[in-house]
Amino acid sequence: MTAAAESTPESTGPSTADTQPEPEVVDADVPATEASENVRPDGDDAVTEAESGAPEVEAAQAAEAAGAETPAEAEVPDAEAAGAASDATEGETAGPETSAPARPAAPVPTPRPRATAAAQVAAPSEPWGRVEDDGTVSVREGDTWRVVGQFPDGSPEEALAYFERKYADLASEVTLLEVRRRRGGASASDLRAAAKAVSAKLDGAAAVGDLAGLEARVAALTETLAAASESEAAAAREAVDEAVRARTELVEKAEALAARDPRTVQWKQATAELNELFEQWQSQQQNGPRLPKSTAQQLWKRFRDARSTVDKHRREFYAELDEAHKGVRERKTKLVEKAEALAPKGEDGIPAYRELLDQWKTAGRAGKKVDDALWVRFKAAGDALYGARVEREAADAEASREKIEAKRALLVEAGAVADERNLGKARTLLTGIQRRWDEIGRIFPRDAERSLDDDLRKIEQALRTREDADWKSNNPETKARANDMTRQLTDAIEKLEAELAAAKKSGDKKAIADATDALNARKAWLKAVGG
Repeated sequence: MTAAAESTPESTGPSTADTQPEPEVVDADVPATEASENVRPDGDDAVTEAESGAPEVEAAQAAEAAGAETPAEAEVPDAEAAGAASDATEGETAGPETSAPARPAAPVPTPRPRATAAAQVAAPSEPWGRVEDDGTVSVREGDTWRVVGQFPDGSPEEALAYFERKYADLASEVTLLEVRRRRGGASASDLRAAAKAVSAKLDGAAAVGDLAGLEARVAALTETLAAASESEAAAAREAVDEAVRARTELVEKAEALAARDPRTVQWKQATAELNELFEQWQSQQQNGPRLPKSTAQQLWKRFRDARSTVDKHRREFYAELDEAHKGVRERKTKLVEKAEALAPKGEDGIPAYRELLDQWKTAGRAGKKVDDALWVRFKAAGDALYGARVEREAADAEASREKIEAKRALLVEAGAVADERNLGKARTLLTGIQRRWDEIGRIFPRDAERSLDDDLRKIEQALRTREDADWKSNNPETKARANDMTRQLTDAIEKLEAELAAAKKSGDKKAIADATDALNARKAWLKAVGG
């Protein structure tokens, strides 16, 4: 297989290739039919899309151009450090100097000049590559050699440097995968795909270096990623289950709204709740994990059907409400017209207006805007009626000022009733005052009239109390009963005094005490009845 190199290769250090045209390079794994294609000597064709802009690869290429140890080599795990570092070192420079070969199991060496082609021929078990006299380059794989290409127009050092750079590019890709795995951020499945692509590049790669070591590192990385992929798959399944549960909960809430009786639903609140559920659905769909297609379609169908049911009930409810509002609007309009027709009656129309107001309260709702507009007209009609009353009461109050002063003068005159000891004269005086009081007439406002009437009523009640007491004391029947009671008590007192005297003579203390108590009680009764 053959491939033609680019006409001006990248500079990789002191070399005669910098001052002369790039010799034709023939890779062993490139078909002859592709010999006219250009091959980049820096090996960029080996860099995958994921690693093309990675800082590790850029640093490795910069260090390769300077002939120093690359960052990618510095991050090789300890178990593979010796082989990887040795491999990367062999592909660092493309100048006349080459580093000394090192065994894969040896400790990490510092960069050293490369061995010459003669040294490689003298020690065939040590170097990773060799160059034939015709420029054919081979790589050592175990105990065998595999031809990787030709570099016929350059020196052996340039030939090895070219294919070692290709190996360095492959090593950088492997190291980059290991770094990405350690740092996290990329999924194990994505890294497995990248590792598979790199493994395919390593299979029969046209490069000089420890390809078997790179394949072993990729295989170890793939094995580690396989276990991580299982964990990621389990976490993904758990996330999907949780997303299904959350979506199902939204569906059940929407279905609960759809199952409610439309006549008991507060549609403004229900609409807001359904919109909130839909926003949550969209958020979970955009930010959550992707659900299985059948499950997602089934849940969406239920949610969509619930929304459609709610929307249907809402439209039906408002259609019925509009029809009901139409009837209420007609009834209230008639009530407004009747109320406005009462205006000529003035205050006399108030009773009829109150009946219309009772009908208004039971007429129902016609919609906020319509109700408000009709109520303004209805209230204005009532205000006109009550305004007529207010005007009449204001006129009556103005006319009542003199009446109020007259009644207050009568109250002052009625104060003499309490001072008159003769009840007959007192009654005559009060009767005359009451007659003149009635002649004055009604007073407005009514509160003032009630206050004046209460003051006169107190005077009347005081006189009536005096007359009742006099009647009780001068009633013949009452006097007869009182005299009979006095006589009985007097007789009892005389008898008890005789008993007390006899008890004192006998010295009977108990008899003395009993007689004394009974005597004191009779005397108290006699005093109470006025004896």
